Amino acid sequence: MSLRFAYNTNGLTSHRLDDALTLLADCGYDGVALTLDVAHHDPYAPDLAGRTRRLARRLNALGLASVVETGARFLLDPRRKHHPTLVSPTKEDRIRRRDFLRLCVDVAVGLGSEAVSFWAGVPEPGADRDRSWHWLVDGARSVVEYAERHGMTCALEPEPGMLVDDCDDWARLAAQIPGLTLALDTGHCLVSGRYAPDAAVRVFASRLGACAIEDMPRGRHEHRAPGEGDLDFPAVLGALTDVGYPGLVSLELSRDAHRADTLVPAALAALRAAEQQPNTTAELKVDA
Repeated sequence: MSLRFAYNTNGLTSHRLDDALTLLADCGYDGVALTLDVAHHDPYAPDLAGRTRRLARRLNALGLASVVETGARFLLDPRRKHHPTLVSPTKEDRIRRRDFLRLCVDVAVGLGSEAVSFWAGVPEPGADRDRSWHWLVDGARSVVEYAERHGMTCALEPEPGMLVDDCDDWARLAAQIPGLTLALDTGHCLVSGRYAPDAAVRVFASRLGACAIEDMPRGRHEHRAPGEGDLDFPAVLGALTDVGYPGLVSLELSRDAHRADTLVPAALAALRAAEQQPNTTAELKVDA
């Protein structure tokens, strides 16, 4: 089984969306992780439904599958990164995030995407964590139920430093929200939690709704190109192959848009090379 790779558009922010999609298709990617943002399919710009229909046709013409990502930095608030969240202290802000996530579900349905990925958010300083957890459960359940009514998979991604920080936090949340799947960023396992990246794949294989991969230095939340950190790519890709993971495996390199022209093809070549040696820890480098 050959894995299916995608590239996150948050690492293509210097490209127009159609140019980015064409680049991915030409380089041999199987799909795109589309981060809805001000530059790439802004969900608050006019004629969203019409633009989504046109984008769906374009993806189909290019042979690209998709997942929808919801981590745009300043889409909802131009002055506060990733604000508001499902754990913001005011009800109005939590509703804004919930409604945004529902809108992302609508886009994903229109595109025929495989999943929508989202995260919990960081509680405000001094916030009561039990109360924040209650807010998260309410908001995430609402989004998941909305997605299920529209036939869409919702996957929550543990993010280092957020209320759902690791896979165990996700499991606690999923126990309260039927239908919630795991968006596993394997690099994050080098920063948070008790699972090695390949072990997390195997332990949570039956609950994976989305998957991302990138290199990362152990203990530091820094998304890096293959070969620039400590991730054992052959082990992770081997685990994904062994469990028969059918979804897109997305590269998320949001701070590398300035070199996307060389990194997009080089990263895929590195992943394909690592895929051929799943049981080794051979050195992996990209030339970009």
